[in-house]
Amino acid sequence: MKPALQILGVALILSGGLWALQGAGIVMWPAESFMLAQGQWVLYGLITVAVGAALLWFARRRG
Repeated sequence: MKPALQILGVALILSGGLWALQGAGIVMWPAESFMLAQGQWVLYGLITVAVGAALLWFARRRG
């Protein structure tokens, strides 16, 4: 269970980070993405990063 939570946590952190950077207009890839320079995706991305970090924390505490 612990490795699965860690993998999911890392995946959420990476994808949420990408969403936040795309929403902020820092990462403009892929060019046809609907998330580019859309402010709400910064919030969605940061929430996703926070959930991923919480999963990593929880997996570590279960250790």
